Amino acid sequence: MPDLKSVQSPRPAKHSMEEATAEIAALKSQVRHMQGLVSLGELTGTATHEFNNVLMTVINYAKLGLRNEDKASRDKALNKILDASERAAKITNTILAQARNRSDAKEPTDLVALVNDTLVLLGREMQKYRISVETDLAENTPMISASGNQLQRLLLNLMTNARQAMGEGGTLLIRVGAQPAVGGQPETVELTIRDSGAGIPQDVLPKIFDPFFSTKSGPDESGKGGTGLGLAACKDIIDEHDGKIRVESSVGRGTAFIIRLPVQASQKAAA
Repeated sequence: MPDLKSVQSPRPAKHSMEEATAEIAALKSQVRHMQGLVSLGELTGTATHEFNNVLMTVINYAKLGLRNEDKASRDKALNKILDASERAAKITNTILAQARNRSDAKEPTDLVALVNDTLVLLGREMQKYRISVETDLAENTPMISASGNQLQRLLLNLMTNARQAMGEGGTLLIRVGAQPAVGGQPETVELTIRDSGAGIPQDVLPKIFDPFFSTKSGPDESGKGGTGLGLAACKDIIDEHDGKIRVESSVGRGTAFIIRLPVQASQKAAA
């Protein structure tokens, strides 16, 4: 009679497969946590740098106003201080919104407003590297159901990558608009981020969303990039929002990331 234990031997292998699946899930969770930390660090660094620039503007024009007693000079200084203060308010409001909303819960989200907020954070950085930013943001773009925190990380990653791909000088185009339902596909909001940088070789394109894969040797002088987690995080965010992404790139001519995100269900019903 065969030994009962030998008949039941496949069962430990099944248990081992379950353990392997659990370990893979845990590793993916750790990677996502690291991606979040990297994005948070870059957001904090960017905001701090921008706020410091604004503060220096306020200080310099305050000194100018104190040195000159004529009304024209003081009016100019006060107007510059007012402009800088309003910019500082936009930066702090963007950061405070992130701090208040720590969850990744999805809610009605205005993608155009998120793009504008992100450009406030990156505006001076683009100027520093002589990047010309062009926008084509359609009015009355439908809302999407999304986590504002996650989408802002997505925007920061893609815009920073575009800036790094161009080095000194170049053009960054950001386009947002609605795409109608076609052939059974739902109505979407399409986001395009196109740079005029170095482009990505065709043999590298399939790997760019792999965790820890990077074409950079490390962070640049701004302290950003080179971890291999930025684009992997972007892909995860898009997947979690039931979106689609495609990449168009040509070496020497630039790269475009085209993302489509489904329109919020309540707006579809209203339409």
